[in-house]
Amino acid sequence: MKIAISGKGGAGKTMLASYLSTVFVESGSSVLAIDADPNANLGAALGFHHPEDIIPISEMGDLIEERTGARPGEVAPYFKLNPRVSDIPEKYGAEHDGIRLMVMGRLKKGGSGCYCPENALLDALVAHLLLERDEIIIMDMEAGVEHLGRGTAKAVDKMIIVVEPSKRSVETACRIRELARDIGLESIGVVGNKVRSEKDRESLVSSMSDFEFLGFIPYDQAIIEADLAGSPLVDSSQKVMSEVKSIAARLDGLERQGGRTH
Repeated sequence: MKIAISGKGGAGKTMLASYLSTVFVESGSSVLAIDADPNANLGAALGFHHPEDIIPISEMGDLIEERTGARPGEVAPYFKLNPRVSDIPEKYGAEHDGIRLMVMGRLKKGGSGCYCPENALLDALVAHLLLERDEIIIMDMEAGVEHLGRGTAKAVDKMIIVVEPSKRSVETACRIRELARDIGLESIGVVGNKVRSEKDRESLVSSMSDFEFLGFIPYDQAIIEADLAGSPLVDSSQKVMSEVKSIAARLDGLERQGGRTH
C-alpha cells in the first residue's frame, strides 16, 4: 500500500503519518515513512532519537555527485537523469521501533525548464519507492504534490488530505485535489482532524460533500502539549490512536478490494 498525505500546514498531516506508520508496524507490516515536507518533523513525531541529525537526501552533496555525475550548485550541462537509487533506503534511511524513515528535503525550484542533479536523484528515488518497493509507504508531503509526477502518481493507492474545521483548510484541500487530479491521481480521501464536536464534523461533511471521508480524529490537547514539549506524538493520545486504527482498517479494506471505494 502506498499512501501520500497532504493538507494545509498545521492541519495534522505529520501527526496522521506518524500514527498510521505506528499502527501498520504494530500490525506486523513493514513500513517505510517518507518525510517529503521541507519543514521535516516526522522523525520527531515518531520518537526518533536526535531527528535533527538526519540529513535530507537533497542535501547529500557527495551522494548526489556520485549518482548523477554532478554536484549541487555547480553548473553541469550533463548529468544522469535516472541515477541508481535502489540501495539508498537501506544505506541512508534511519530506523526506530521498526519504522524506516527517509527525509527527502526540498525540491529545488526555478524558472521554466529548470532541472538539477538533486531533483533528478529525488525524482528517481520517489519513483523507486512507490513503483518498486513492496512494503507500506507513507509519504508526509507539504500542501501540494511537488514530489509526485504523472509517472509516480499512478502508484499511489490513496492520497489522504488532512483537513481541520476551518474555511482555509477546506479551500486548501480543494486545491490539493485539483493538483492531484492534474497528474492523474484520482483515489483521494479526507481525514477530518481536531474535531471538537458533532457540529465540527457536520460542518466538514457539508462543505466537502463530494469528498470521501475516511475518518474523524478528535481534538486532544495532549497532542498540542506533546508537540510543544518535543515529545513523540505517537505516545501522547489514546483517543487519536483509536481513531487512526479505524482509518488504517478502512484503508486496508480498500486495498484488499483493489482500491475500490463505496
